[in-house]
Formats: sequence, structure tokens, C-alpha cells
Amino acid sequence: MAPELVIFDCDGVLVDSEALSVSALLGMIRLAGGSVSEDTAYEHFLGKSMKSVREILGRDFGLDITDRHLTEMRVELMRRFREELKPMPGVMEMLPKLGLPFCVASSGTLDRIRYALDVTGLLGLMEPHLFSAGMVAKGKPAPDLFLHAAASMRAHPRKCVVVEDSPAGIAAARAAGMRVLAFTGGSHAGNPALKARLASSEPDFIFADMLQLPDLIAGLGARVKTS
Repeated sequence: MAPELVIFDCDGVLVDSEALSVSALLGMIRLAGGSVSEDTAYEHFLGKSMKSVREILGRDFGLDITDRHLTEMRVELMRRFREELKPMPGVMEMLPKLGLPFCVASSGTLDRIRYALDVTGLLGLMEPHLFSAGMVAKGKPAPDLFLHAAASMRAHPRKCVVVEDSPAGIAAARAAGMRVLAFTGGSHAGNPALKARLASSEPDFIFADMLQLPDLIAGLGARVKTS
């Protein structure tokens, strides 16, 4: 089916936030008495909801993440967003050229999504079509969030294209029956292990320049029509 809806992840796709988020997460882990490497953080936590991150830290790393830890991390992260967060290069120029409806479906809270989009000047382009992991029972890599976004936008899953930067997000899109493009243009995407995991997730295409996206999506539609 030809694409009719584009679903964007937020962190690492629309805004260049993943390095800031991982840094804040590692600070929280240290505050809780743990120690996790940056590579391990990207491997285990990228693209997942904070609820899932908290569960993994408890189950696999033996860390008791309290509400105080989470609050302090969020305060620090919002400060860094306010001072350092930038939109992904090319996003503002690309969105008006898509020619399709689009929305955001992110593992972050709705407040965090809105804040990140606001400080980068993207909120007016994306609102009101914002969907967070807090709206569904299971976050990525479960398909719930993408299916919820598609249903809310009245689009068939097979007519949706997801733009993601994490293996968890790619798995969620696949489980939802959607095509998925892996974006590697964020400041965090030079990590060789992450690149290998993205490739092994077998997205429909891997790209690093947001200005390419309209042509890539048009190509997906043309490929469907001629197949």
C-alpha cells in the first residue's frame, strides 16, 4: 500500500537529544549507586520508555531507582534541553515538503515531548498529533504506541511509514506491520555498535540526511505501485 501517514519518533529523529538523554541517565544511575558504560546504556535503553528503563535497571543491574532519582534526572535533563537542545538538521525544511500527514510517537512523556519540540521551534509544526508511551499499556519494542498513533490518525498500519533511530523502535514498527526507515543523522549515531544493531534490525532503508526523506517515502510508494 502507498504511504499515507508518516510517524516520527521524537528523540534522535526530530530533535538531537539522545546524547543529552543518555548523559542524564548515566548521572541518575551514578546517583543510585550504579555504574553503566555509555555503550551499555545505548544498547539497553535507547528508544525505551522510562518505565521500561527503570524495570531493566532493577532486574538486570540490581538498582533501585526511586521517584527522587527520576525527578532529579528529569530536572537536569530539562535544564540541558533548554540550554543545548537543537532540532535535527534539515527537519524544519523537510516537513513542509512531505506532502503527507505526519505525527509523533515517542517513548517520552507527553510533557517531555512537548518541551523538546517547543524549545527547538518544532511544536507548532507537530501539534496536536503527539502520542506518548504513557497512552498505551506497553512501550517500544511492543507495537502498541504505533498502532495507537495510526488509529488516532485514522490510517491503516500498512499505509504508515515510521522514522526511527533505535532498534527498539524499528522492532515496534515491524510488529505493528509498518514500514520503517532508520535515521542515523543524530550526534549519537556514530556509535559503531549502534550502527550495527540498526542494520541488523533490517529497516526498509537507512539514511542520515533528513532532506532525503520526502524522496525516500515517494520511492516507497512508487515501489509499491510497480510491484
